[in-house]
Amino acid sequence: MKKLILTALMATALAGTVKAQNKFNAADFKAGLGKTGTLCDTVYSLKIVSDTLTLINMGGIYPHQKYTIAIKGNKVTLDLPNIKRKAICVTGVFEMFKDQPEVVVSRAEQFEVH
Repeated sequence: MKKLILTALMATALAGTVKAQNKFNAADFKAGLGKTGTLCDTVYSLKIVSDTLTLINMGGIYPHQKYTIAIKGNKVTLDLPNIKRKAICVTGVFEMFKDQPEVVVSRAEQFEVH
């Protein structure tokens, strides 16, 4: 029983640590401009601009999002109608677009939906 409780406590502590590492930090984002990084957060809204550009707003609803995921090209197939309110992790190049943080992706392997 003690091992079970200890395991549960350690798992909870580790989960809290992992979540803390994924928090968005604007200074860290700006330091990583032009580099590839991973961000995890909740999808709040999205806009399909064209068949080769989709914008996913994370951490808040547009125009108050923390950052935007720009999906460029048509190689990413996500269940877009059901992605809202889901946590996702995205790995891509950190950029700024009109003074807003943006992560640019073009392949399905760059997404992890939770």
